[in-house]
Amino acid sequence: MECRVLSIQSHVVRGYVGNKSATFPLQVLGFEVDSINSVQFSNHTGYGHWKGQVLTAEELNVLYEGIKLNNVNHYDYILTGYSRDTSFLETVVDIIKELKRTNPKLVYVCDPVMGDQGAMYVPENLLPVYRDKVVPLADILTPNQFEAEILTGRKIHSVEDAIEVMDLLHKMGPETVVLTSTDLPSTRGDQFLVTLGSQKSVKPDGTNTVQKICLDIPKVDAVFVGTGDLFAAMLLAWTHHHPNDLKSACEKTASVMHHVIKRTIKYANELAGPGKKPNAAQLELRMVQSKADIENPAVVLEARVIQKKNQ
Repeated sequence: MECRVLSIQSHVVRGYVGNKSATFPLQVLGFEVDSINSVQFSNHTGYGHWKGQVLTAEELNVLYEGIKLNNVNHYDYILTGYSRDTSFLETVVDIIKELKRTNPKLVYVCDPVMGDQGAMYVPENLLPVYRDKVVPLADILTPNQFEAEILTGRKIHSVEDAIEVMDLLHKMGPETVVLTSTDLPSTRGDQFLVTLGSQKSVKPDGTNTVQKICLDIPKVDAVFVGTGDLFAAMLLAWTHHHPNDLKSACEKTASVMHHVIKRTIKYANELAGPGKKPNAAQLELRMVQSKADIENPAVVLEARVIQKKNQ
């Protein structure tokens, strides 16, 4: 059976961010992807200049109405990323509710893009919409540490805090939560970033189990754009292939990221030349060149199970 994803994210003409970061990898892995572009920019905003258009809530509704009129509004997955307008986000919520009524098995993967490193880069009035309306609909949630903290009102200073925050997020709705990046110290040293995940699942005998995992990801000294969008898309794909095995899904997701980033930084450094820092254009993800790694990632990063219990 074919698997169809509705992806509502930003679009850039040049480079990889939002839908450009998610669509190709998902297609390579066999998913049909229908894209709605929340913005259409010439390039991402990390460049010196950008131009483009922003889709309004009304325009989003018109596009969705067209899909509905043709009776092709049946999806297996919805994927959402960056949004900076409350009315747009509330329209997305309405669409998700309707699509979940059409297909109760639909899985909603939400990257609640609001900020990082202690600061919001979207208007603050988006937080209550995410917390009260979006997160309760999500099945898979991929916040970074800051986003998880503002959604729950709890700070993360330790792995125990992170476990508590993931449990609070479970109570809000999502069965799978992955903290894509945290400031927690890695047991492998300061050259590694700590990612944590938690998944609630039901065994065939009806008992509930919770699995929590921890993953150390090597840091790279550069600013990449579109990696969060790629992470959410790959987590969608690999949880589809490993539905009750968060450890395997996260290992494959993180390994894809590792291969893409490694290839990107090598190419960017070659373009920039000795002793020079690569610019935004040189650091665009090497997505097409990583096709084989996306399709069949060599697992180079191993997750540790930090908690497993029946409920």
